Amino acid sequence: MTTIGYGSGFGRSAGQVLSSGVADMPPAVWSKACVALKAELGDDTFGSWLAHAALRETADGDLVLVTSTGIARDWIRRNAWRRVTELWTQCDPLQRRLDLKSRVEFDGDEPAAVDAVASTVVLEPVAMAEVSEQPVVARAVGLQDRFRFDTFVPGPANEFAHAVAKRVATWSDGHFNPVVFHGPYGFGKTHLLNAIAWEAMRTAPHRKVIYLTAERFLTSFVRAMMDRTGPAFKEELRTADLLLIDDVHFIAGKQSSQEELFHTLTALTQDGRRVVFTADRAPGDLAEMDARLRSHLQSGLVCGIEPADRMLRLGILERKLDELGRQQGLVAAGARPEVLQFLADRFTDSVRELEGALNTLVAHAGNGVSLLGLEEAQAILRPHLRGGEKRITIDEIQKAAAEHYGMKQADLISERRNRAIARPRQAAMWLAKHLTTRSLPDIGRRFGGRDHTTVLHAVRRIEELKVGDAQLARDLETLSRKLRG
Repeated sequence: MTTIGYGSGFGRSAGQVLSSGVADMPPAVWSKACVALKAELGDDTFGSWLAHAALRETADGDLVLVTSTGIARDWIRRNAWRRVTELWTQCDPLQRRLDLKSRVEFDGDEPAAVDAVASTVVLEPVAMAEVSEQPVVARAVGLQDRFRFDTFVPGPANEFAHAVAKRVATWSDGHFNPVVFHGPYGFGKTHLLNAIAWEAMRTAPHRKVIYLTAERFLTSFVRAMMDRTGPAFKEELRTADLLLIDDVHFIAGKQSSQEELFHTLTALTQDGRRVVFTADRAPGDLAEMDARLRSHLQSGLVCGIEPADRMLRLGILERKLDELGRQQGLVAAGARPEVLQFLADRFTDSVRELEGALNTLVAHAGNGVSLLGLEEAQAILRPHLRGGEKRITIDEIQKAAAEHYGMKQADLISERRNRAIARPRQAAMWLAKHLTTRSLPDIGRRFGGRDHTTVLHAVRRIEELKVGDAQLARDLETLSRKLRG
């Protein structure tokens, strides 16, 4: 077998040459045909169905257009094959017949001596990874390159899920099946799922890995039913060595899709193949999901991911700064401690929002991000904060702090200085500094007309104390979450 040419977006394997039998059909001519197809079909359609097809020659000299999957083969035959053959006829002066097969069909027809093709496949939605003639990791369509294990920051909130993910990704024995990672939006579930896919392909490039979002599973399944390619769709999923589906909770309530996923999950687990899902809730809480599927999800290993604590959020910010420094060539990829602490204390509900705030600062300041003071950082972020979250007032902070510490709001703004009142007052000032965009003088005025230096002292004192005072750190975390609703 010889790979003789690829279209627009295609790549030729290193070390392969044209056979003498196709000297009259150079790759450049075939590329022109593909350019025409791309113009007629559009970038998205061409990229999904034709971009990863390869023109190959059998041992008998027959020419075959080979698709990555049976699904792609069926779509091309139904929607584009007539035009493909017309362009082929125009481009091939020898007027040879061109056949169409999936990779599985083509490899099955070829003698055993034919070079093995790596079977790593990633679907998004049903577009396949580019498949090399050598057993190397494919370029994955749909996976995000930045979501790998070396960019994931483990901590108490996610260390168990992280350990499980690494075990799955290295194909270790003794795994539980299926594995379900669950937690609210922005807690790192998608990061872990992408990291598993990347590492699994790296460690076992000969194995077949399929990654799908639940949305893509749904649309691909519906399309397969409408196009009557259901068997090919099922075959593609059920021959995976590792199936990963993100946000599986979106499938709940969709009966036919749930039925298909249940049977796919059953087939894979019975064959010892691995399955990993993510969801926004534990499987037991997915009330809308079919009882059989929900029970199957609960039968493996369920890993909850908790909100990142303050130290983990700081670690994520430092890692993100390093990453941005490498990507953008920043001279000083760092930030002042008080700025990082502000971000870590202000954005507690989602790692994505936390990273987004840092991206905003870096975009505004560039190399000057390391010189940004707290006031400047707050000023840059102020327009973004107003539209994206609940606006918290100093009055609300005082009421919440008074209730939490069992005192009256009037005590916080009074002249009393005993420790039982002074420490909660300092905590409330710290919260006002980090949860509002009020200036230090304004905060001081609202705490009984105090000077801005008093507020600054309170903020710095709380910063020092909470490092070694676990109870104070928990109080601040609890109040922050309560105030944000």
